[in-house]
Amino acid sequence: MSHVYVLVEHTGDQLSPVTGELITAARQLGTVSAVVVGPAGTGDKLAPELARWGAAQVVDAQAADYDSRLLTPEVDALHGLGAANPAPILIAASATGNEIAGRVAARLASGVLSNVSGIRPDGAAQHAIFGGSYDAYATAAGPCPIYTLLPGSVAAEAEASVGEVAAMQLPAATDRDVKVESFTPAEKSARPDLPSAATVVAGGRGVGDEFAGVVEPLADALGAAVGATRDAVDEGFYDAAYQIGQTGVTVTPDLYIGLGISGAIQHTSGMQTAKNIVVVNQDQDEPFFQIADLGVVGDLHEIAPALTEQLKNRA
Repeated sequence: MSHVYVLVEHTGDQLSPVTGELITAARQLGTVSAVVVGPAGTGDKLAPELARWGAAQVVDAQAADYDSRLLTPEVDALHGLGAANPAPILIAASATGNEIAGRVAARLASGVLSNVSGIRPDGAAQHAIFGGSYDAYATAAGPCPIYTLLPGSVAAEAEASVGEVAAMQLPAATDRDVKVESFTPAEKSARPDLPSAATVVAGGRGVGDEFAGVVEPLADALGAAVGATRDAVDEGFYDAAYQIGQTGVTVTPDLYIGLGISGAIQHTSGMQTAKNIVVVNQDQDEPFFQIADLGVVGDLHEIAPALTEQLKNRA
């Protein structure tokens, strides 16, 4: 049977939810080798959970100086594996993942399909194009076709496998490597990460500067992530890290609630694959209502707090 490589997303000894999605998507392409890049022994610690998701092999790609390097350990690991034993490669579609994919593709002379929402057993990948108006399927050439998969686009399904660990020693840094001189992690929010959140509450310019009083309380009552439109970010109403759309994050939640958002294509292209879309806006003619599963015409500054209160009362 053919095989496939999956670059494991993890923070220390904690797997990211997207890893289960990647392995689930990869299993139909062949036997899964989960590639864990980090300090020695990281793969051993993650192997049981990776095996639960369906990884037949866990490659413990070890770099003693991992914490002081940027991207190159992951690139070196995937390049080494693909050059020795070519196979498809799956990576999470994030800013980092897409960067790694491009570098690995250049080294392996293989094509890249970025930001895909699904992969068929024949290797064709699904893309939403023209702002999500159409689905297109494409294949990548080369010995190691590379895919970056959008978080939340595939439902993770466990399938027990062996999870046999194989150590891989990565090359030392060269004078061309980017080295991390110091690192101060951003303050970790208690809310879910926006790209992989199952529920998202987003605000547009109609929210004004009341994100903290309207959007965030509703998100917290739902255990949701907070998002924003580009115009809300441009107006300074919310941080750019939470922007959803063509020039921001793409989300595929089970539930998306949009408050005070018109529904311009710049925003909807980054969220319209959500399974359930709820829109709250005073203007019933806004285009956002055309893709909504439930549309509420009214003042979001009254409706959102009332909904938040109802949710708190039911908790």
